[in-house]
Amino acid sequence: MSKSLHKDICDKIRFSKLYEKYAQSLSNILFYKYGELLNPSDKVQEAFIKLWENCSKIKPEAVKSYLYTTANNMMLNEVKHQKIVMKYQQVKPKDYTNESPEFVLRKKEFLKRFERALSELNEEERVAFILSKVDGKTHKEVAEILGITKKVAEHRIYGALNKLKAELEELNRK
Repeated sequence: MSKSLHKDICDKIRFSKLYEKYAQSLSNILFYKYGELLNPSDKVQEAFIKLWENCSKIKPEAVKSYLYTTANNMMLNEVKHQKIVMKYQQVKPKDYTNESPEFVLRKKEFLKRFERALSELNEEERVAFILSKVDGKTHKEVAEILGITKKVAEHRIYGALNKLKAELEELNRK
């Protein structure tokens, strides 16, 4: 008698009744659990396809459990897949340039010399210069931050700029 039960699931009429009985509620559960973006109704269809492919192996009393477990696992696989897709869609920094190798090398050397020249400035000038030229603060803002007058801030910034120009001949060409 158990063989006839297995054949019942493979019967087209029985299968269509199973579909009518479980498809909508399974789709609703997946929709509420995972949202619409992952196409829950498609996963329900795929779960029923798997049920049809394995109908001879599944007992009638296990059909509901099989469908719900299969559809849920498909949704979980889709969630994992979407995470991977999102990971690879993130913008990757470009590791190439249209600049010539000579230019790139000169730029690196200049930055090293600039950092060394900047580190040789006294602290007052370096701080005022960085606030002004790197952070984009006005002379008045630099003066307020450092607790000095605007004239002293200007003196420090221009003093740092003149020392950097003397150290780095590329800056003198401008």
